[in-house]
Parts: sequence; C-alpha cells; structure tokens
Amino acid sequence: MKKFSLALPLTLLPIAALAACSSTATAADAERREIRELLDRNHITALVDRLGHALDEGAFEDFRQIYTADASATTPGGTAQGVDAMIEQAGRSHSPDKKIQHFISNVIVDLRGDTAAVRANLLATFAPAAEGTLTEPKYTLGEIYSFDAVRTAEGWRLSRVQSTPQWAIGTRF
Repeated sequence: MKKFSLALPLTLLPIAALAACSSTATAADAERREIRELLDRNHITALVDRLGHALDEGAFEDFRQIYTADASATTPGGTAQGVDAMIEQAGRSHSPDKKIQHFISNVIVDLRGDTAAVRANLLATFAPAAEGTLTEPKYTLGEIYSFDAVRTAEGWRLSRVQSTPQWAIGTRF
C-alpha cells in the first residue's frame, strides 16, 4: 500500500503541471482581452472627442473619419442619413455667424464585441460671432448624446448619433 500512495502523487504531477499552464494561459488571455477592451474604449472615446472638435472648428469634412458612410444623426438641427447629409446638416446648424463650443463629458462605452453603445453629456454654448471681439453667450443647451459605434476595416467609427435636449438657458438665435 505504501508504494501505491507514493506513486499516486507522481502520476498526478503532469495533470497539476497542465492545470498550472492552463491557468497561466487563461490569465494571459484575460489580460489580453482587458487590454483590447481598454484600447477599444479609448478609440471610441477619442472619436467622441474628435466630433466635439470638428463641430467647434467647423471641420465637418472630418466626419468622414469619425462616422461610417451610412451613419445617421438625429439632433435639434434635424435628421440626416449618410455622412454627406450629416455634413450638410452640421453646416446649417453651425453657421459662421455663431461661435459654438461643445463640452462633451462622462463618456460611457458599453462594448459588445465589434459594436458599442455610447452615452455622453453635452453642453453646447452659442455666442454671436464678431471678428476680434469676445461676445457673451446667448444660448446654452444641455443634451444627452447617444451613439452607436462599430469596428470597421479602418478602425472604430460612429454609426449613429442622437442628441436629446434636457434643458436650455437663453434664446437660440
């Protein structure tokens, strides 16, 4: 019986080694998934940041690197289907007679494989444009942004945006 009890742990050694390797591989896989998720969230958040910048600067052609070609938008400025229509709509809503600044915060990214749902807060402040003069804002709008994002061959892109106004101060001009 003594020989059997000594032999049993030796026969289990390869199984224990395999289990240890398996758990190490599982931990490494989990770490790789976590890093990929962090990178995905960062890329999507950067798209939202770039959208705010494009809107502030009137650089609406940048939408082509932010949105998918068939993206849709529903905003206080109207509804648009396709990136060309979105560029046109943004041009109407962000005319040169206004200085508009977009503050986008609290970006929450809910990853779902190669798609994501994104929520953010938006404050848009509108002031009359006057060359060389700082003007007082006349209108501020608080909204909730909802986006859909999708992983494409070019990287992450937004495929839908909906802004839902929550409150406003002043008069839109």
